Amino acid sequence: MSEIEFGLDTFGDVPTDDDGTLLSHPRAIRQVVDEVVLADQAGVDVVALGEHHRPEYSISSPETVLAGIATRTSRIRLSSGVTVLSSDDPVRVYQRFATLDALSEGRAEVIVGRGSFTESFPLFGYDMSDYEVLFEEKLDLFVRLLDEKPVTWSGHTRAALNGAEVYPTTGRRIPVWVGVGGSPESVVRTARYDLGLMLAIIGGPPGRFAPYVDLYHRAVEQFGNPARPVGMHAPGFVAETDEEARAVFYGPYKTQMDRIGALRGWPPLARERFDAEIEQGALHVGSPETVARKIADSVRAVGAQRFDLIYTVGPQPVSARLKAVELYGTRVIPMVRELLA
Repeated sequence: MSEIEFGLDTFGDVPTDDDGTLLSHPRAIRQVVDEVVLADQAGVDVVALGEHHRPEYSISSPETVLAGIATRTSRIRLSSGVTVLSSDDPVRVYQRFATLDALSEGRAEVIVGRGSFTESFPLFGYDMSDYEVLFEEKLDLFVRLLDEKPVTWSGHTRAALNGAEVYPTTGRRIPVWVGVGGSPESVVRTARYDLGLMLAIIGGPPGRFAPYVDLYHRAVEQFGNPARPVGMHAPGFVAETDEEARAVFYGPYKTQMDRIGALRGWPPLARERFDAEIEQGALHVGSPETVARKIADSVRAVGAQRFDLIYTVGPQPVSARLKAVELYGTRVIPMVRELLA
């Protein structure tokens, strides 16, 4: 199997001190920066920060936090995960990531998406009835900007451009992925625009996403585009033992899942379902050895070239999060590489 890349993803979930006290949003943001600095030192390939506009998450502007991280790291690639392109302006998004690319000396990446949460739409004055057209048009414009040439474009969701030049330039094509949750139409669109496919696998057996990877490869070939990598991200947590990992992760994970479930009509998370997701589903929770084996199995089942672990779901303690990052970089990643060699 070709070389696999490994990342860490977070939405900046507000953690607790070890005494159980929730951190403030400013401290939570600085905590993420410290964790990515540690990830850089531990050998993680890429970090992706997600955009959210909810009280339990601290990151609403991923590229701003990534710019701070750029000044304290040297090798780790810096990505959003995702930038909600539908409720943003493609020109400004490109300018912000071009600026990040300069500060990081060419380490910027973007994962764009429609957004699984919709708080940004009313917040920035967008109508949910335009959900599909907003993403389609803005993605079309954003992709044109990647060539760093004068752009002429018109649509229904923003002002037209006529030979517009956008600065700063980067002198390279910033890598762009599309976050996809399981829509065949989204997979084909990603292939049509010649972008990387990042599968959001948050529940159920990862192998059920393999048909989407096959569809993506077939669509890329039909569009005559070059092969692009396929990535997957899934939640999980690493501790010294399986028992410790489950004990630390379950409570905060249940808190967050029940909060989201109340909005979406899901039943409260039962411990049996949590354990089943670890054994057979999308959760990669356990000791370094357990998580490494699960990641290797997931990568093989999906056919991915990149695996990102969503290492924060809910208010885990700060010390446990730091330990999870260290274990992922120094022990899990080397073991997965050996298993896949």
